[in-house]
Amino acid sequence: MTLTTRPLLVELFTEELPPKALPKLGQAFAQGLHDALLAQGLVTAASTITSFASPRRLAVRLSHVLAVAPDQSFAEKLMPVKIGLDAQGQATPALQKKLAAKGWADMQVSALERESDGKQDYLVARGIAAGVALTNALQAAIEASIAGLPIPKVMKYQLADGVTSVKFVRPAHALITLFGDEVIPADILGLHAGRTSFGHRFLHPGPITITSADRYEEQLAQTGHVIASFAARREKIASLLATQAQHLNATLGQDPEVHALLDEVTALVEAPAVYVGAFEERFLQVPQECLILTMRLNQKYFPLFNPTTGALTNQFLIVSNMPTDHPVAIIEGNERVVRPRLADAQFFFDTDRKTPLHQRVPQLGSIVYHNKLGTQLQRVTRVQKIASWLANTLGADVALADRAAMLAKADLNTNMVGEFPELQGIMGSYYAKADHEPEAVVQALAEQYKIRLEHPVSATNMTAAILFMAERAETLVGIWGIGLAPTGERDPFGLRRAALGLISAFEQLTAGGILQIQQSGPLTLEGLLGIAAASFEPKALADTTVAEVQTFVLERLRNQLITHLDRSAVEAVLAISPPLHQILARVQAAAIFAQGPDAASLAAANKRIGNLLKKSEDTLQSLNQALLTEPAEQALAKTIAELQPLAQQHLDAGDYQAALATLAQARVPVDTFFNDIMVMADDIAVRNNRLALLAQLHRLMNQVADISRLAA
Repeated sequence: MTLTTRPLLVELFTEELPPKALPKLGQAFAQGLHDALLAQGLVTAASTITSFASPRRLAVRLSHVLAVAPDQSFAEKLMPVKIGLDAQGQATPALQKKLAAKGWADMQVSALERESDGKQDYLVARGIAAGVALTNALQAAIEASIAGLPIPKVMKYQLADGVTSVKFVRPAHALITLFGDEVIPADILGLHAGRTSFGHRFLHPGPITITSADRYEEQLAQTGHVIASFAARREKIASLLATQAQHLNATLGQDPEVHALLDEVTALVEAPAVYVGAFEERFLQVPQECLILTMRLNQKYFPLFNPTTGALTNQFLIVSNMPTDHPVAIIEGNERVVRPRLADAQFFFDTDRKTPLHQRVPQLGSIVYHNKLGTQLQRVTRVQKIASWLANTLGADVALADRAAMLAKADLNTNMVGEFPELQGIMGSYYAKADHEPEAVVQALAEQYKIRLEHPVSATNMTAAILFMAERAETLVGIWGIGLAPTGERDPFGLRRAALGLISAFEQLTAGGILQIQQSGPLTLEGLLGIAAASFEPKALADTTVAEVQTFVLERLRNQLITHLDRSAVEAVLAISPPLHQILARVQAAAIFAQGPDAASLAAANKRIGNLLKKSEDTLQSLNQALLTEPAEQALAKTIAELQPLAQQHLDAGDYQAALATLAQARVPVDTFFNDIMVMADDIAVRNNRLALLAQLHRLMNQVADISRLAA
């Protein structure tokens, strides 16, 4: 039987909704209503969800909704027979109460079936439940959708009666519930459902009567001058911006902030138009990061860039909520607003440059970093110690590393960073350059807040890499050491990000040839964290800090690697705790080895050997060749003697894949040994000698990774 469906429209017209939350609110409102009605059987499989979200409305249209859900059979286990029926087979009060709660008070005991779960018999109610009507289900569905909204901050407000209070993200003023062209009764947030919406605040401030669910978008667009769909509005704004930028031979830039700003302005306008504004070219003498941040953050403008050089131009794009053929007043008004902000930025920049950056360092003593870790000046001293050690260890310029560390936080007390905290480090680099600091120091200050190092480390960027690592090591050890390790939900000091940053530094030191795959040093994670811990006052940190932070960093690396490499290979390498910069190469080699024909057998043998050696740790002794009397054990001893120097040669060259390939040659003698030889012989001397042989084999097997972890 074909069931007749109609589209359903629900709209909440509100005061201005929070722009950054609007996309999620719109999607959640639409999905929540769909899911609530689907659970009642009122939405068919053919139904599509159309979400609408504008600055003053949340709405959804479901394309195929039933007036009445189909009848459905049900079966519900009620309670054990011994509880539900008395000795005469009549319903006990417990059963009567249960049936009444389910709305089945008139159901006869004889209609109940009995089923056993293998332990006792249960009473089961079976029947056909009448489908729920949309008119009875819609209000609860809307309420459920509202309850599930990701509201950043709930607002409590009074209704028109002056007595009743309700809670929502913003005060709501109208409710539409149209099933086709029919209004479905509902009372939500003190509003009675109807068919009245409102258009653009200025272009059509009056009410609009929506005739049917299907005509909602059309009527709002044609009569109300509102593009109700967030996606359609965003697409139009993006197209207008691109067209204007192309016309001006400019670009919007490629950074992620452009997309975030596009989302935000889409949530601020209902009838978008894009106009071109400009400011005086003299402001371009201010660092462009300051001007960009001012325009994007404060004014929601889109700065324009030279497509060839990437340099900021003195033009910007305004996304307006007022389309007009005569936008002169709008453009001039926006230019008047932005001009003093740019003048402030220029004033801050000029004023800050009057004080050399190095003279600002003592002032850091008045800025508290953390009450358990002292001031920013004390922190700078610690980072200097770590940076100097790193420079010594890596053969870099110690004076440059020390200078960069000393100046790293000096811009915290500048006017520009006070106004725009996001520019920490960036402004320091500009001021350092103006002070004629070495280029390596300028670069280090500019890159210290990057999330990760993205290029191989060489002599040209060594100072920047050292400051990057020193700052993160100090943060990790210090914050962790005072008991502020991240939890599952919170990481306010960004320790996970700091750990990933350190990992990237080791990767790029290796990529640049500063750290060699075949060498365990000169820099190790444990050594770096140990020096970082030693830079703090005695007893300032917990004794277990270095070990715990090292485990934490390696856990971040584990999570990173298992997303694109074989998990068992990752676990096999991490089990032997190699130097951090060797881990990736070892994992790649172990993953290749695991796919070979010999891996499964050798991994199983290695696991067996490990178990045998654990039981005999106290009795292990040197191998006595004279006690090797059986052909299988003699063959294994010969194989180990031949393969060990070859494997070591490959290890010394950092060729882990070749080392494991060498190990694969031991498969046949290993299999033969375990087939022919009783390791735990009655003769204690023979037994211990065979264990000594297996200990040699175990060391050979596990030089690249613990291959027992590769066993299925």
